[in-house]
Amino acid sequence: MLPSHQRITLDRGCINRSTPTPRSISNSRIAVVGIDIGKNTFHVVGHDNTGAIALRQKWSRGQVESRLANMPPCLVGMEACVGAHHLARKLISLGHNARLMPAKYVRPLRKGTEE
Repeated sequence: MLPSHQRITLDRGCINRSTPTPRSISNSRIAVVGIDIGKNTFHVVGHDNTGAIALRQKWSRGQVESRLANMPPCLVGMEACVGAHHLARKLISLGHNARLMPAKYVRPLRKGTEE
């Protein structure tokens, strides 16, 4: 169990000293990748087979395809939108298993009781 100050730091998404640096991350450990698509930057989170976070980075639009081309095939999940359909076709051609989710399932930070 982590001390409370470390849990708070990790809950905010900050990287502490025990989190592996990007240079020490092995792409072969990553089994599932989640991509939050934005206009110019994409937030990428990769999980290994045990569910632990192995990658958490912010990539620019031009980096996504080239970085995922260097990874072994894995499951890639993202919200369905116009850009995601294009990216999914590219990732499938690279050998990844790209899955698109409806927007109603990709709203973890909604406030209020709206559905």
